[in-house]
Amino acid sequence: MTKSNTKSKKGFTIIEVVLVLAIAGLIFLMVFVALPALQRSQRDTQRRDDMARVATAINQYQTNNNGRVPMAMATVPTGADFINRYLGGNNEFRDPDGTDYTIVFGTFNSNGSTDPNNTNNQTLHTVYVYNRAACEGETMVSAGNNNEYAILTKLEGSGIYCADNR
Repeated sequence: MTKSNTKSKKGFTIIEVVLVLAIAGLIFLMVFVALPALQRSQRDTQRRDDMARVATAINQYQTNNNGRVPMAMATVPTGADFINRYLGGNNEFRDPDGTDYTIVFGTFNSNGSTDPNNTNNQTLHTVYVYNRAACEGETMVSAGNNNEYAILTKLEGSGIYCADNR
């Protein structure tokens, strides 16, 4: 009788190990590529929610002030005063990246330098609130009513967000 080799090798070959490591590397790469875009999207969603808070605060201001929209005049609050009185202060009303928002009030006038649609004027942490304005997509347009307002802010990942009270 001949003696047969009953010893068999157990374990993985080097090719199998390299293949598993390559697949795991691709999965990690996809996660790390998608993660920043997901985080940007979440911050922009929070910014949109913050603009809804601004709209609610403006409605409250209008209720307290005979329907007037706050503007940059001495008789009404500045952006910082408005944040403190109606939005709980900068500790409560901050951009998702931790930077304080700045609110700019004005009357809509598309003459270039004060036009919030001018992309040279837009910064990530600035909220523009203009009376006599309405939204058309991502831009403000003139509206005839003094009590109408539009809120415009720049988003990190997807352009401009504009909301109005129409």
